[in-house]
Amino acid sequence: MPVDIDRFETRSAQTHKPRRILSIVSNTAELRGFPVGFFAEEMTRAFLTFIEAGHTVDLASPDGGKVMYDTHSDPRTPGGQYVDDLISLGFVTHEKFGALLDATIPLGSVSVADYDAVWVAGGGGPLLTFKDNPALHKLIADFYEAGKVTTLICHGSSILLWARLSNGELLADGKRWTGFTDGEENAVNEAFGMILNDYTIESEAAKNPNTEFRHLDVNEPFAIRDGNLITGQQQYSSGITAALVLDALDELD
Repeated sequence: MPVDIDRFETRSAQTHKPRRILSIVSNTAELRGFPVGFFAEEMTRAFLTFIEAGHTVDLASPDGGKVMYDTHSDPRTPGGQYVDDLISLGFVTHEKFGALLDATIPLGSVSVADYDAVWVAGGGGPLLTFKDNPALHKLIADFYEAGKVTTLICHGSSILLWARLSNGELLADGKRWTGFTDGEENAVNEAFGMILNDYTIESEAAKNPNTEFRHLDVNEPFAIRDGNLITGQQQYSSGITAALVLDALDELD
């Protein structure tokens, strides 16, 4: 179809009230004999979206200190699948932002009152490092109960399997949410030639009759907003999930 040369259109940028966002990534762990951290794009894509909107982003991890991109998602990995991830490559090589990966804020020093939103990235580490971390579970529940925008993507949404509100109920009860699916786990297992994880988010969520885990097909971008809880299916959902966060932040007082 030819371009309509008579079309006239204008656009203007949307302005946002500056907000402060806490971005949480996993510390490094060992999975099947090799180190894993967090999926690069699931942090960096949102980070760029937020700072371009005028927001401030702090980078934290449960233990603080040095963190790493999963080798699989690192654009510096020779011949890797994500060598064209220019955002993550720019982040890790940037003098200011790359330094954040060497000195993340420990969650023990975080105050929910200082932030308007929290973003939790996924990757290889979360199923190992998030499960037995009640302080992390409580922090996410505290963000949610304080009316803050609470966002988890891919394996980061595993926290919803364990986080409980102050009344003892699971945060996920009565919620519609998404995360890395069993189909996507199977695809990764096939690619690596082994079963990587001892459990999966989708299978564990199915054990909770009070929650609704939704998803699209393998690697399809998909995100859900249920009130101030926002979740994204996997790395390909990073952009649309971050866009939902911007909308939710604009609705805050």
